Amino acid sequence: MGNIYQLNQTIISDFLLLGFSEHPEQQPLLFGLFLGMYLVTLMGNLLIILVIGSDQHLHTPMYFFLANLSFIDTCFTSTIVPKVLVDIYTHHHTISHTGCLVQMYFFMALALLDDFLLAVMAYDRYVAISLPLNYATIMCPQRCVLLVAISWLFSNLLALSLTLLMTQVSFCSSHSIPHFFCDLLPLLKLACSDIHTFHLMIFTDAAIAGVVPLTCILVSYAHIVHSTFKIPSAGGKQKLFSTCGSHLTVVILFYGTLFLVYLQPSSSYSAETGMVVSMIYTMVTPMLNPFIYSLRNRDMKGALWRLFSLGKRYPQ
Repeated sequence: MGNIYQLNQTIISDFLLLGFSEHPEQQPLLFGLFLGMYLVTLMGNLLIILVIGSDQHLHTPMYFFLANLSFIDTCFTSTIVPKVLVDIYTHHHTISHTGCLVQMYFFMALALLDDFLLAVMAYDRYVAISLPLNYATIMCPQRCVLLVAISWLFSNLLALSLTLLMTQVSFCSSHSIPHFFCDLLPLLKLACSDIHTFHLMIFTDAAIAGVVPLTCILVSYAHIVHSTFKIPSAGGKQKLFSTCGSHLTVVILFYGTLFLVYLQPSSSYSAETGMVVSMIYTMVTPMLNPFIYSLRNRDMKGALWRLFSLGKRYPQ
């Protein structure tokens, strides 16, 4: 009996990503929609990086972090969407066990990196608004690079620990994942072995990479709001809210969707809800971020104008 059980575990060399395969009549529409969103995401985020890199006015800590966020969003959506497009186009929805773990690792690492970077950006805004006289000293170039490097290090270590733990999980005979990519919770649904340790690790990682950065963001914005009341002019308050509004919008979109999926017991996880919410934070949010930051930010609009108007002055 033990040999049969072991055989059932070892024969699973790939997974079947059910995703959108259950609605074949919608495949052409979904392919066109996802391809369009992916191209907009790539062009928008790469344009942000190009504008910030080419405009001397934007060589500040805030835009350094924004360029990093755009790069991360580009990599994040590229971890998921190309595979989805190939699956829809070829009607071939399988992924190897190794490929699944690799996709899961990069997905988690980049999502966690987004968490940490959004917290760093909130801290940057807090220092700029609440401690303006010390801003240049506190947010010096070396410290900005260090904050980004630490974010990369912690996100990759946390993602690697979960991925290595997943390699020890035994899967049952069913290898069908009711999702369009290798996400953590749908994979755990297929596990045969005891995953109590895994759940403990997930909640530990969620505390480190979710609650701690979110607390940093909330504390930073509490100080920012407090500083707002000290600004006498309405114009100054409007400029402050315009500067912080873009970042706060992205924070709400990103954290709101992540919490809907991951801060719940796996026993109450719904595949349908998980897929819909996952589409928002893997495709919609990375696509909207360039528009949120450029349309609400006068400096970005001015830099875009100078880039496409060959240096002409941005109209007042």
